[in-house]
Amino acid sequence: MADFKYLKKIKSPNDLQSLSLEQLNILCEEIREQMIETVSQNGGHLSSNLGTVELTVALHRVFNGTDDSIVFDVGHQCYTHKMLTGRFDSIDTIRTEGGISGFPKREESPYDAFNVGHSSTSISAAYGIARGKELLDIDGSTVAVIGDGALTGGLAYEGLNNAGRSKKNFIVVLNDNHMSISRNVGAVAKYLKGMRINPKYLKAKSRVEKGLSHTPILGNPIRKIIRHSKSTLRNMVYKSTLFDDMGFAYYGPVDGHDLHQLINTLNAAKHVSGPVLVHAVTVKGKGYSFAENDPKGFHGISAFDIETGEPNCSKVGFSAVFGKKLCEMAKDDKRICAITAAMAAGTGLTEFASEYKDRFFDVGIAEAHAVTFAGGLAAEGVLPVFAVYSTFLQRSIDQIIHDLALQKLHVIIAVDRAGIVGEDGETHQGVFDVSLLNPVPNVIIYSPCYFDELEREMQVSAYTNNEVIVIRYPRGSQSYRPKDFHSSKKTYDIYGDQSSDILIITYGRIFSNCCIALDRLAEQGKSVCILKLNRIKPIPKEAILFAQNYSRIFFFEEGMATGGVGEHFDYELSRYNYNCEFTLTAIDDKYIKQAPVQSSLKRLSLDCDGIVNVINGIKE
Repeated sequence: MADFKYLKKIKSPNDLQSLSLEQLNILCEEIREQMIETVSQNGGHLSSNLGTVELTVALHRVFNGTDDSIVFDVGHQCYTHKMLTGRFDSIDTIRTEGGISGFPKREESPYDAFNVGHSSTSISAAYGIARGKELLDIDGSTVAVIGDGALTGGLAYEGLNNAGRSKKNFIVVLNDNHMSISRNVGAVAKYLKGMRINPKYLKAKSRVEKGLSHTPILGNPIRKIIRHSKSTLRNMVYKSTLFDDMGFAYYGPVDGHDLHQLINTLNAAKHVSGPVLVHAVTVKGKGYSFAENDPKGFHGISAFDIETGEPNCSKVGFSAVFGKKLCEMAKDDKRICAITAAMAAGTGLTEFASEYKDRFFDVGIAEAHAVTFAGGLAAEGVLPVFAVYSTFLQRSIDQIIHDLALQKLHVIIAVDRAGIVGEDGETHQGVFDVSLLNPVPNVIIYSPCYFDELEREMQVSAYTNNEVIVIRYPRGSQSYRPKDFHSSKKTYDIYGDQSSDILIITYGRIFSNCCIALDRLAEQGKSVCILKLNRIKPIPKEAILFAQNYSRIFFFEEGMATGGVGEHFDYELSRYNYNCEFTLTAIDDKYIKQAPVQSSLKRLSLDCDGIVNVINGIKE
């Protein structure tokens, strides 16, 4: 680590109180330098963190971290917060196995008020904390920090609606950087843009504030007049803001990189009796030219070269293959459209968005809306494809059940980042989608292991099936493929020695590890056969009948054991009175912590060594 003048001395937010404004600005520069260095080594969320340095410093300067609570939305902008709350010495371990998390974690620090990882939750959580303080007669302010991207999520408005009735001080800080991951779209983005750039308000506000700054403050009556004057001015231009109408006193917009403005505004907000919203305008990627010019590319990034901004490794992944294939299909079928919840780049839809603008829908961070919106399109005969990360699909299960499956609407859901994802940890592992969707009628689920299988199953989903189709695939590139493995293009494949008495059953990328394990077992004189499920719901009846021929069955699943495919396969075998040995290796009742994917698979006995050990009866 660099020998920083101020940052190395910050052991708690209290240490900020002794620093001058000039020193705080130097501190911000040091934070950015450390942040860029750390993320270049470990990967992580860079643009969002660079954009909130001054805002976070101001928050910790104004609020007392031991008594006050700061809740970050999503939490992907918490790196500055961690450095200021006693974790600077361990910041180089962020997102590494055994290191500190890239998101707020209550078990990690008393300064982390609430665990987060998904969007639009901060207002609801912070308001609950505020009311909890009130009920228990605990002093302290509560602040929710939410981005304009997160403000496209419906839960944020449920929180605003509830908190707007508060009689006590409650602060929402809107970090407005025009972005979620991709550039924000929709009515909310347009509304906030108008609030940011309205020249009438900004000029008039400047004149009035200049005049008011020379007005002596002589008690509460004058204070009320000044507040009323500002409110009247704003109402003349805006006819009142959305936030005013929801019960919030609106302060802003303020420059989110001007510490003087931020500190003064937050101090004022702290003394409001009731809910208040501070609107801070920031630049995503601030202070690092590559991130400023490409905030989307540096939102969540792997390790990279600081001098060039180039990632250290770049391979074609499932997301890119999915996006290319969808473009090919859309060229020949004008019914096909694509939907994303603010994740166009991450899900491989950038090319589709460019080529088929009228058939591309970015609905913002609103997965539940995306699903029901897709249902409406399908009801009119359109063929919608909703691309979404597995971890975010969890937010739309009710809509899948009621608004798609119940009506047997033909919608394709492309589930990206299925399975273990690695360093983002518990909130982002894609291990729940199968167990959540398995009980839902009228849903078909495919789980390809290789690129050609993904492309084929996209084609099949569009033109063979006519229900809700889910295609789930992992993050990154395809894994090892035996030279003698040839897909049968059926709902399942058989590989290995069919005359063996040992059968391995699996699906998705774990098939690759099973194939390597097959070779290692062969070296030990043990032959095995592998049943690879391509369609995991409904399980092909022929696959169940085939499995009955084996006395020992080992099922390996990169997902939750409860409600998973292995548990269901075992049940189906029991219906045929199969009572021989059946061993299921899957994720038990626990969350998967941050670690490289291969390390997590090893701990779960889902790597090739673990598979060999399970079959040999060796317990690690």
